[in-house]
Amino acid sequence: MAFFPMLCCGKGLDRKRKKQPTWRIFSLKELHSATNSFNYDNKLGEGGFGSVYWGQLWDGSQIAVKRLKVWSNKAEMEFAVEVEILARVRHDNLLSLRGYCAEGQERLIVYDYMANLSLLSHLHGQHSVECLLDWKRRMKIAIGSAEGITYLHHHATPHIIHRDIKASNVLLDSDFNARVADFGFAKFIPDGATHVTTRVKGTLGYLAPEYAMLGKASESCDVYSFGILLLELASGKKPLEKLNATTKRTITDWALPLACERKFAELADPRLNSNYSEEELKRVLLVALVCTQNQPEKRPTMLEVLELLKGDSAEKLVKLENHNLFKGPNSGDYNDGMSVAEDSSDFASGEKEHGKEDKEEIIPENAQI
Repeated sequence: MAFFPMLCCGKGLDRKRKKQPTWRIFSLKELHSATNSFNYDNKLGEGGFGSVYWGQLWDGSQIAVKRLKVWSNKAEMEFAVEVEILARVRHDNLLSLRGYCAEGQERLIVYDYMANLSLLSHLHGQHSVECLLDWKRRMKIAIGSAEGITYLHHHATPHIIHRDIKASNVLLDSDFNARVADFGFAKFIPDGATHVTTRVKGTLGYLAPEYAMLGKASESCDVYSFGILLLELASGKKPLEKLNATTKRTITDWALPLACERKFAELADPRLNSNYSEEELKRVLLVALVCTQNQPEKRPTMLEVLELLKGDSAEKLVKLENHNLFKGPNSGDYNDGMSVAEDSSDFASGEKEHGKEDKEEIIPENAQI
């Protein structure tokens, strides 16, 4: 098939950030050999797209191979979008494309292998008991992820919205550097456009309200999702907490009242054993909560988020701490309810890593929100 005409022309590539590495077309035979015929023991994870396998090429380099589960026109489009975007963008905090394979109905994307898997695996999955994420690493992940998303929003040409920022899409290399991954839902934003209206895709708990309800996707939706991710990273809690059989509480409904009372220590992940910078913890939590305001126009841009996380401006940090949002729970920036009813829509199940399930609820295209 005639595949991705824009891949070879190089338009829109930003070469200032990182020397462009090469990518290539892999043969199916080569990827079968690298993954031991997609052996179950090589499986790293499973999501809505399909399964991801560890592999080793003939030169000894390690790769991760994402294999399309079932071929369909919709899956083909997501595959094409991800390859197109990965071939365009190059940044130290975005997952690099090694290549792809499109033979018959097989669709595979090849990436660099990330030795420490995903942030999800460390917060809620197979590595969560090991407590490998000390506070220094969490700050590194927060800032690195913000760098990657900032590149997409402000430096890539055209600008890109990710639409599925979440813990399972932040991968970690051997040094715990963050790499934002999975661009199957991503959208290009035309110059001058404030948003694009599209079918809702993403993961329950991370979706900005204007996107979940109206399908309005913008950079601000990614900011909202990133705010949820920051709360998750700092607290160790999931975006949605089940209170009973029919009710879930959002992480923001739990965190905002405590932040208003300046009880930041109660928001910290207990696994940190109080070994963290109080100033940095407060900064991360406050930034997260201003990112998750209901009104998109009140959220900061990713450039502003990055500056705040780095603590570059003392003046802006003071302004952040005095934000109206933290003067009380009735500031109007969040829903009045302290919990949300569990949606009964037919959600697809979420992430599995090495056979251990960490369920996330993925919004299919035709779901009624």
